[in-house]
Amino acid sequence: MHGRRIGDIEVRRILEMEGPFRTPSDTFADATDEAMAPHLSWMEPHALCPDTGKLIFTFQSYLVRSRHHTILIDTCIGCDKTIPYFPEWHERRDRAWLANLAAAGVEPEGIDYVFCSHLHVDHCGWNTSLVDGRWLPTFPNAKYVFAKDEYEASAAADTPVFRESVLPVMEAGQAQLVATDFALDDEIWLQSTPGHTAGHVAVNLSSNGRGAVMSGDLIHSPVQCLHPDWSPRFDSDKDLAARTRRRFLEENSESDRLVLTAHFPSPSIGQVVAKDDAFRFLYEE
Repeated sequence: MHGRRIGDIEVRRILEMEGPFRTPSDTFADATDEAMAPHLSWMEPHALCPDTGKLIFTFQSYLVRSRHHTILIDTCIGCDKTIPYFPEWHERRDRAWLANLAAAGVEPEGIDYVFCSHLHVDHCGWNTSLVDGRWLPTFPNAKYVFAKDEYEASAAADTPVFRESVLPVMEAGQAQLVATDFALDDEIWLQSTPGHTAGHVAVNLSSNGRGAVMSGDLIHSPVQCLHPDWSPRFDSDKDLAARTRRRFLEENSESDRLVLTAHFPSPSIGQVVAKDDAFRFLYEE
């Protein structure tokens, strides 16, 4: 996949998978057939599969190369992980994501920093790899930047996601726990965007007067631009998530920043523009 330039920063999508995921009503309680009817004409087939009736989701990372660092934002699902509630993700063997990273000219040893927008299973899976029965950091030379609030919530839940994809990074001494407004430098910094999870962050990029922001899971589908109040069933605080989402859309509709989405269908990158009392998403060509 071709890279985008944000000033002196190059951004490239590293795709793990893309396709029909869940129906709108399985994803959003408000997405009834009646509520979705006005949107079918513009969502099908790009954002909504007409054959299955399911939303099209991507699962991907963003590879960021600045003047100083090589960075991954989110690390997808990974292999060998314990995910019985999603059988198609459970103990996966498909290593296409690693091949796609290599095709972008980067091996795991070349990553300097890993940023996780949050610590859900599809955003931190490649943090670790199973080696001789042990979970080890996939990126041996990287610092993994976790928002402290997010890490503590994940540790308290103590799920297989934490034990397999997060704790081994901490035990290896490669985790860096930070505030939700942490700045790596003047080009890359975090922004607190709570609601989906307690410590969810967006990742901002800026160089030579150009800007971009990776939204993580504060927004999942382009239909939420028109309905910012539609919070998915898997948001931990749906009301807070809706307020965070509207504020994020308002802020970015008033700028020329690119928005790098986690799950919007390809090409996943675009700009938010105001539309009546809501918004729409214009994909970058």
